[in-house]
Amino acid sequence: MELLLADDHSMIRKGLSILCQREFGIPRIDEVSSCSDLMKALRKKDYTHAIIDLALSDGVTLEILPNIRHLYPQLNILVFSMQPSGMYRSGLARFGIANFISKAAPERETFRQLGEFLGSMDISPADTASPAAFPRLTPRETEVLHYLLMGLGSAEIADILNMKQNTISTFKKRSLAKSNARNVLELKEMAAVHKDVFDLF
Repeated sequence: MELLLADDHSMIRKGLSILCQREFGIPRIDEVSSCSDLMKALRKKDYTHAIIDLALSDGVTLEILPNIRHLYPQLNILVFSMQPSGMYRSGLARFGIANFISKAAPERETFRQLGEFLGSMDISPADTASPAAFPRLTPRETEVLHYLLMGLGSAEIADILNMKQNTISTFKKRSLAKSNARNVLELKEMAAVHKDVFDLF
């Protein structure tokens, strides 16, 4: 399977990529953020599946779907968007696209639909209850991360938890390392994708 993600938010792409790799066994996933890069990527590789947002950084994907369908009729496409599905289903159906996931959908529903789209038929409810795509943090790391995602600095968190500031910095570094995230903003986007793990948003 060759999967391409097209979304203009880098952390959404990162969260989806981690989920698809760890839960659905897809070894390599390519990412783009614009309509022009989407078309360039499709020309370079024979993708089997694509997950795209309706709005990318340089335009609306509905405008290029006719061309995509004409050039790549075998490509399986899933739309992952904040836009209301009812407004677009009929238009998407004209291009043979029946898969649509709202970014506001519950995580279990998102997980189930992704599994069906990617051809994974052996996902049980127990699997979806605790997605391994988000890093498994210790209780103390989770507590510190909670305050980091609220926008507090290490000094403020240290005061709240009655801990040393360098200890808070250590927990922060561990959270970043476990998730392969570069900064707290990326962690926040990942937590938003896996909102059942952290009841913070």
